[in-house]
Amino acid sequence: MFSENPCLASQLVWAGGAAGEVYVNTGNPGPAVSSFWPTGQTTPRFCDPAAPDSADCAYDYGWNAAAHSFDVVLGAYAELNLTASPTATTWWLDVETSNSWREDDLSLNVAALQGQVDYLLSVGVTRLGFYSTTVQWGEITGRTTAFEDYPSWGAGAPSERVAKSHCQSTPGFTGGRLAMVQYPWAGFDADLRC
Repeated sequence: MFSENPCLASQLVWAGGAAGEVYVNTGNPGPAVSSFWPTGQTTPRFCDPAAPDSADCAYDYGWNAAAHSFDVVLGAYAELNLTASPTATTWWLDVETSNSWREDDLSLNVAALQGQVDYLLSVGVTRLGFYSTTVQWGEITGRTTAFEDYPSWGAGAPSERVAKSHCQSTPGFTGGRLAMVQYPWAGFDADLRC
């Protein structure tokens, strides 16, 4: 979070320009760990300096992270002279345990994710979903259903055959539909649309 992919423009070209989908990291490290923590920020929520370890502050952190990601993607679109808006593509929010998350209060992680979702909706993104596994989603969010209106992109299928089976019989970890399943193929990650 709050870092930039120096290869984003070339990856967008590889993915078909504006037809490519966007994948961004998420997290909620808390005020003791992040130099980007929004202590004292007043909008969209008030992050009280007297109590910076709160749901409102986590929400603002997520909001700010999404704003940064959106600006980075806008810059890549401008670099490529793409006339379409990145609001027209699908945005996938990566929820994995390798990112920085709170373990002591999972509701703060949910607040950070809600901040990211709300920012993207506020700028006009209409297609967004979450990338994770059922296990990691549970460890990070406590299996919240707050995002059941959004599709899941599930990782972890060991083969294309199993990925197809998941598409037919496995619900998404968000509580919404399963949109894609990832599986290994020839040393790379392949994705099957459901």
